[in-house]
Amino acid sequence: MQTAIQLYTLRNYDGSILEILDAVGETTFDGVEFAYRVDEAPAADVRDRLAETGLVASSAHVGVDAMEDDFAGVVEAAETLGYDDVVVPWLDPEHFETVAAVEETAERLNGLAAKFADEGLRLHYHNHDQEFVETDAGVAYQVLAERTDDDLFLEVDAGWALAGGADPGDLLRRYGDRITHVHFKDVAPDEDGEPAIGEGDLDVAAAAAAARDVDAEWAVFENDEPGDPATSLQRGADVLDEHA
Repeated sequence: MQTAIQLYTLRNYDGSILEILDAVGETTFDGVEFAYRVDEAPAADVRDRLAETGLVASSAHVGVDAMEDDFAGVVEAAETLGYDDVVVPWLDPEHFETVAAVEETAERLNGLAAKFADEGLRLHYHNHDQEFVETDAGVAYQVLAERTDDDLFLEVDAGWALAGGADPGDLLRRYGDRITHVHFKDVAPDEDGEPAIGEGDLDVAAAAAAARDVDAEWAVFENDEPGDPATSLQRGADVLDEHA
């Protein structure tokens, strides 16, 4: 697998988006997954800096409302920055509390996925832990997977899945034909804050092995609450370099 860092991890990094890319380029990461701060510089400048640093844009997290409100703009950004994968990073827990809510969510995502497919792009859904609640038809994540078309890919976040009570390896192998990107963050539900990757409850090696088993293309590191972004950047690169 190639490795990338979700740039939400570096949202508080002391430097511009171009300086952030410089810092990532000094590590063993192969690429970046865009999120916050990408608009700090013209897209052409960001694209050029990617080339200068030897990085690849693996994908981008884009809010679902932004996708619906400015679909053409989302497609243009993907074309300019050179990625084929666009990811819904979050939906509120209310979207998974009942079977009806999950089915409505599935219909919404199916519509968007078909539109992106027509543009030669892949739409993914990135989970947190709210998708693993029980509904009358079973776990909401399973219901979502069953009610969505193959055009919708699943960016499984191993750490959040574990926090929700799922086994990340089982989840990856079950839906492997719809998985190209896997998120690696660590969790410690009984402690305050987020542990550094490899120091919490997530079995990184086992999750990475499952990701390889399903031929995932990208292992994406994320830390939602890094104490020091620069330290987290290097730690994530080292751990994924070892396991991915």
